[in-house]
Amino acid sequence: MTITPDLSAAAWRKTSYSNGDGGECVEIADGFPGLVPVRDSKAPDGPALVFTAVRWASFVGAFRSGAL
Repeated sequence: MTITPDLSAAAWRKTSYSNGDGGECVEIADGFPGLVPVRDSKAPDGPALVFTAVRWASFVGAFRSGAL
């Protein structure tokens, strides 16, 4: 069973993987144990994706290694 957390009070922060010129900005929200909510900062009222912390770590590892 999948449970979607309530993100209405989430404190979003821009990730270090976002570029500095206003494009391609990814934000994540802390405070959700075992989960990593992710959204596009250009569309803050749009949908957010919620990954397990394990899956997010795998994605970031692949990105860092150049596999993506």
